[in-house]
Formats: sequence, C-alpha cells, structure tokens
Amino acid sequence: MSLSHMVDIPGIIGIAGGVILVAGAASPDRPILRPVASLKNWLFAVGGFVMLVYSVMNWRLGGSVFFVFLEGLVNLSSVFMMLDTDDRIDAPIIGVATVGLILWSLRLFPGFRTILFILGLAGVAVGYCSDAGTRRRETALLAGSALIAGFSYLEHNWIFLWLNFFFAVFSLSQLVFLIRPRRPAAP
Repeated sequence: MSLSHMVDIPGIIGIAGGVILVAGAASPDRPILRPVASLKNWLFAVGGFVMLVYSVMNWRLGGSVFFVFLEGLVNLSSVFMMLDTDDRIDAPIIGVATVGLILWSLRLFPGFRTILFILGLAGVAVGYCSDAGTRRRETALLAGSALIAGFSYLEHNWIFLWLNFFFAVFSLSQLVFLIRPRRPAAP
C-alpha cells in the first residue's frame, strides 16, 4: 500500500492553505505604503496559491470545479493586490469575470445556488484588491467569505467551509476594530 493511499494529501494541502489564509485574516490590517511589504498580503497570496493547488486536486477527485474558479480569481486578485493596481483597472476585470462566471454557471447548473458562491468569490476578490486597513476591504472579505462558507456547506466541502467561516470571523473582528472609535491619548 502506497503512502498516498494512507494519507489524504489533498486534505493536508487544503488544511495547510486554510491555516495560512486564516493567519492572514487574523493578522492586523493597517494602512501600508507598499502592499508587498505587508505580512498579511503575503499570507493571503501564499495561502491562496496553496488553496488553488488543493482545489485543483479536489476537483480532479470529483469535487466542485467552482472552488478552482474561486482560487483562480483569488490568485488574480493577489497579483492585483501585490502590484497595487489601480481600482480603475482591477475592478472592471473582477466585475467582468464575475458576470462571466454567473452566466456560465446558469448555463451549466440548474438553480441559483452557485450565484451566491460567485458573489462571495467577487467579494473576496474585491477585498483582496482594496486598500489595506480600510472598512471596504474588511466588509468585502467578510461578506464574500460568509457567502462562500454557506455554499461550501451545501457542497459538503468542509475545508472550504471552515476556512471561510474563520476568515469571515477574523474579517469581522478587523472591521469592528476599524469601526470602533479611538480614544485620544492621555496628555
């Protein structure tokens, strides 16, 4: 019996990618001058790449192809994030990709459940591309992750469910931190 039959390699890769992404979501989100100087952004980028590898492996084993699309768009967003691409460039690309995925999903699959997933995917992509330390970023990451967690539950993909559940929780905590009024320092 080979090692690959005894060990769930895709599962281990998925868990590792999820841990990296959740560590990124849990990291403080502060405004920065250069996105490549942010540990949070690097955790997002590396974790997204590892999850792309997992999603392709999972799809090849019979899982949903939509997780491959998710991670493809997330990786494209990571490139936009690291290059600090202007929103006038990355927003239309993400928008066109989102509309394309919605139209494609309606053609391939009955029902509208996948639309919620794709809207979640778009939310995560917008969050990645948004400026660090902003309410917009954390709100988009929270909404996107919550929608993807719901879809993952319906698809019985527990790695993506827990990844996106914790990602949403940490994005909510970052959003609360950004919204909470700061008290002036004592004189």
